[in-house]
Amino acid sequence: MPEVFVRVAVDQPMSALFDYRYTLAAPPVVGMLVQIPFGRREVVGLICEVTHETDVPADKLRAVTSLCDGLSPMSADWIALATFAAEYYQRGLGEVALPGLPQALRDTSRWNRLLAVEPRFRLLPAGRESLPESLPARATALRRLAAVLAAQPSLGLSNARTLHPKAGATLDEWFANGWIELASPDDAPALPATFATTAGALPLPVATDEQRDAVAAISGAQGFASFLLHGVTGSGKTEVYLHALAALLVEKPDAQALVLVPEINLTPQFEAAFRARFSALAKGSIVTMHSGLAEGERARNWLAAHTGAARIVLGTRLAILASMPTLAAIVVDEEHDPAYKQQEGLRYSARDLAIYRAKQLDIPVVLGSATPSLESWWQAERGRYTRLTLTRRAVSEAALPSVRLIDLEEERRHGRASVEGLSGLLIAALKTRLERGEQSLVFLNRRGYAPILSCDACGWVAGCPRCSAYAVLHKLERALRCHYCGWEARIPKSCPDCGNIDIAPMGRGTQRVEETLAAVVPGARVLRIDADSTRRKGRAQALFSDVHAGEVDILVGTQMIAKGHDFRRVTLVGVLNADTALFSHDFRAGERLFAQLTQVSGRAGRAGLPGEVMIQTRYPRHALYQALSRQDYVGFANATLAERRDARLPPFVYQAMLRAEGRTLKAALAFLAEAAAAFAPLPGADRVTVYDAVPLTIVKVFNVHRAQLLLESGSRAALQAALRAWQPALRALRGVLRWNVEVDPLDV
Repeated sequence: MPEVFVRVAVDQPMSALFDYRYTLAAPPVVGMLVQIPFGRREVVGLICEVTHETDVPADKLRAVTSLCDGLSPMSADWIALATFAAEYYQRGLGEVALPGLPQALRDTSRWNRLLAVEPRFRLLPAGRESLPESLPARATALRRLAAVLAAQPSLGLSNARTLHPKAGATLDEWFANGWIELASPDDAPALPATFATTAGALPLPVATDEQRDAVAAISGAQGFASFLLHGVTGSGKTEVYLHALAALLVEKPDAQALVLVPEINLTPQFEAAFRARFSALAKGSIVTMHSGLAEGERARNWLAAHTGAARIVLGTRLAILASMPTLAAIVVDEEHDPAYKQQEGLRYSARDLAIYRAKQLDIPVVLGSATPSLESWWQAERGRYTRLTLTRRAVSEAALPSVRLIDLEEERRHGRASVEGLSGLLIAALKTRLERGEQSLVFLNRRGYAPILSCDACGWVAGCPRCSAYAVLHKLERALRCHYCGWEARIPKSCPDCGNIDIAPMGRGTQRVEETLAAVVPGARVLRIDADSTRRKGRAQALFSDVHAGEVDILVGTQMIAKGHDFRRVTLVGVLNADTALFSHDFRAGERLFAQLTQVSGRAGRAGLPGEVMIQTRYPRHALYQALSRQDYVGFANATLAERRDARLPPFVYQAMLRAEGRTLKAALAFLAEAAAAFAPLPGADRVTVYDAVPLTIVKVFNVHRAQLLLESGSRAALQAALRAWQPALRALRGVLRWNVEVDPLDV
């Protein structure tokens, strides 16, 4: 009998697969996980090929140690997705496939425990007759358990325990009585019959003609289709998602749907909306995936998706790599958000992979946003995406908020006093809302108390000793903190250079604004939500619950509060210090600012009460602010695209970035110079422009110096081919700590 060999992908920075002898009793299958010796360690790998031939002498090959036979193989479609991502983003297949799995599956010691088959129970006819009569009237939990058993084809033990804390003993008793039986582990709950009865009509709870048209277009898609759902804030994009997916799940009883959101703090409200709409589904049929979950919970949710038990998966960018064997639709909410681009390790775009995955599987994908990315807008302009438009808010009385630009220079010229960066006009508006019993939101995208602590006498500025960045003052914690490396120190009592005790903060962060509002709007209940106030697990959800419950008068926060939240009583939004983005070196800064301000403006006036947005600026006549005041995204997008076309910037060209990190800046720049020299003679290099190497804006982080080299081409294929040919030369270079290639970089 011929020997069997397997080619395995491992999580290492190399593109090659590794050959191993296969001597285990269970047959090897492509897509299965195996434990293998790699160097001096035992690691987990993915079988990518089974063969009877190898280029390496068989006696020099090591053997596979064990097989994860309790897990069904990864599908060919999933491996194809990982292969595409590896090739496009210039990484090894193992660097994509293995990190795409939950950590628990990459630990062989947890395989048996994690993959143990959970018992499932099915209610028998005898139980339907006897159970209701046997339960005491006040046994609420028992009756709830019996009701779910009656409504579902089967119920898993873990879900039963969420319904009744002593479900194990109770189910054993009912089993002994002949009321229930063990069901097949594959007996997953189906959609409730009530869905099928409404499949023809599917009335929207808050219906507009635009919503109905959007749902009809998405539901009627045959095969692959990319929809760009451009809806103003509050227009009911979530309702469109819910109804389109409901129609899909009715039509295809075994189908799964993937819904992506940009940030973890948006998942609770999305989960609540989906659970409320699909309340008849079993608890395990809707799962979440994001980095904030405990490893065990994330693994269980991933397994539910992999086995098909989870019908709907809600997640952040990492969920795009989830294994879903019957995936039939993908939704990307807030598709413009930069959070969909991974900034470490595999630098992938979840939005772009969602589009590729939909095309690969021949299914529809919906990209939703009030301010679509210019890349997506351009694709819609070219006809590659179908644009669906929601121009009105879903609540009939709710109009878009008015936008007022407060000219800070004019306020100063007229001698109108401001208090710690808050103009008199904004303070008066906040007091008016407080008197009416309405809520206000103050947006400042800078956490901490002040970005700078300095000495007026000698010019000393508090800086991080490990980074080329200022240390941010956090007054409440009585600390100076670096937001890049985490360095922290006590606030000095005097200037370390000259001894002057009169050191003072410069600029404002959310902590300082919170303190000021408490003083200038007496009696107001002020709440701050930012990364500092929500460090503990569950804290963000608790704070947002306070806002929704009306226990807050003025909410202060960063971008965490700017998007996706449905604050029903907020009628005023104040924006502070937005001007800094107008003059950024990054050509995408204006696009991001417009999106950010549109999103935060959309928090006002969502429940029918008139909303107002007050933006403090020194440049009220700037084209961006003028377009924003008219609520004119279309005009802004088309004008910005025209500028990008003239300047030959994305989406009209394609870019890649080589970044290097060294112990000195000289070493990083020297590495990039050698890399550029190695690129020049490559085939097709003449179709790619290579710019000079430059330091990053924050050149030093944690005592590591950073520099970058930008590559650009009018042909995506030419750029990809050149990058692939460049990889061997890059791996041969030395002299830096780390380097990486990022395709389609967002920060340039």
